[in-house]
Amino acid sequence: MHKVQGMNPQIHTTAPAHGDHRHAVLALVLVSYLMIVLDISIVITGLPRIRDSLGFSPAALSWVHTAYTLAFGGLLMAGARAGDLFGRRRMLMLGMSLFMLASLAIGLAVSPAMLIAARAVQGVGSAILAPATLALLSVTFAEGEERNRALGWYGATAGVGASIGMVLGGVLADLLSWRAGFFINVPIGLLLLWGTWRFVGETRRQAGGLDLAGAILSTLGMVSLVYGLVESAESGWQSALSTSPIALGIGLLATFFRHEARVTQPLLPLRLFDSRVRSGAYVARLLFLAGVIGFWFYLTQYLQGVLGMRPLQAGMAFLPATVVQLLAALTVSPLSRRWGHERVLAAGIALAVIGMAWLAQIGPQTQYLAGVALPMAVLGVGQGLALSPLTIAGVSGVAPQDAGAASGLVNASHQLGGSIGLALLVVVYAASARPSDSSTADLAHRVATCLGVSAGLLGIALVVVLACVVPPTATTRRAGTDRPLKLPELERDEHAPP
Repeated sequence: MHKVQGMNPQIHTTAPAHGDHRHAVLALVLVSYLMIVLDISIVITGLPRIRDSLGFSPAALSWVHTAYTLAFGGLLMAGARAGDLFGRRRMLMLGMSLFMLASLAIGLAVSPAMLIAARAVQGVGSAILAPATLALLSVTFAEGEERNRALGWYGATAGVGASIGMVLGGVLADLLSWRAGFFINVPIGLLLLWGTWRFVGETRRQAGGLDLAGAILSTLGMVSLVYGLVESAESGWQSALSTSPIALGIGLLATFFRHEARVTQPLLPLRLFDSRVRSGAYVARLLFLAGVIGFWFYLTQYLQGVLGMRPLQAGMAFLPATVVQLLAALTVSPLSRRWGHERVLAAGIALAVIGMAWLAQIGPQTQYLAGVALPMAVLGVGQGLALSPLTIAGVSGVAPQDAGAASGLVNASHQLGGSIGLALLVVVYAASARPSDSSTADLAHRVATCLGVSAGLLGIALVVVLACVVPPTATTRRAGTDRPLKLPELERDEHAPP
């Protein structure tokens, strides 16, 4: 569930202060990245226990995920730029400290408000930490086989971490407490801070400024918009508590784009939208993540609330999706060499639509193997095939000086798509209640309705891809998007849940 940012490909680094510790740096980067991936997965399987423990309402429960992804996605581009300006080692340690302290606060949370606030701070930490990990990896290892091998380990960590996180979250919630999954970040974080201070050399700072106003406008705009959507599930569309934040969010986002058009060093250069292929890829990615988030967020509640699984069993139940997604992602390169990235992308999203529509048929009496495992495997194949080509389309034809911003926009679309999609599905979940049904039948109907809407969002993403990305254009031919692109700064979340 999260691609990491972009970074400036021309970053230079000083030698590590304590000699050549490349293997130590690789271990630190992989464990730091694994913490982020595991944390997202652990939360998903622990959601029902978190809801019951702290008294979350169905709408408020969505903020356990949304507060994190909004902060992560909204500040990710600023986090990447901060690493350029202030040094990657310094930013890694700052991000890790915030992530670790926020994890401790989440584990100690005694109210929904405290947990949600701590999750937002954790998202800020991830937005600083994630860009620094991959940047340090790229500047530590020489370009070529050595760097490719390190990046291969980095990509594998995403797939393995996603699967482990779902199972580990179930084990901890079942046998200990949902809080244990956050407390464990503290000793690991302290060890990583020591290792970073001991083995990692600082990168050379770049000249320039940080577009702090743009970061604030974009983040506040998204938070306001999503808050209004979630609030409408409880207050209704006529309430000022929902309409006012939505209007404010739209206004702030419009101001953000006007600001980016005028500022000298924008977080988001608007020329990135000059290409139909890139623009279509950004929109499709946002829609794709808006669609698949319902699968992760609501299906875990169905597995535990309707099928009666314990958290451990629910975590294991997601393995058909996560394992198959990892295997499918490994086939993207050979398939693309034969058929082209555009066709593989369209096929992947089409399979995701089929899998999600199939899952939307679940009910109180659905059998796990035929009604859940098989369609989630189809969905997993679709996700595995789609995300890498979507990334490549999102950076096709980008000038070298815009590579970092384009990669940041790809990843911001990834995070914010999940936030917006979950906010919409919260409204659907509330509106589809059947009070006359039993509690399990009502829950099954609500989840099935949300999955049906998710299938619709994926269908719209497929239409966008067919209209904007698949048709060959002079731009895509010049950019070489008919062959695999080597973009180490973008290898993130291909295999992880959103």
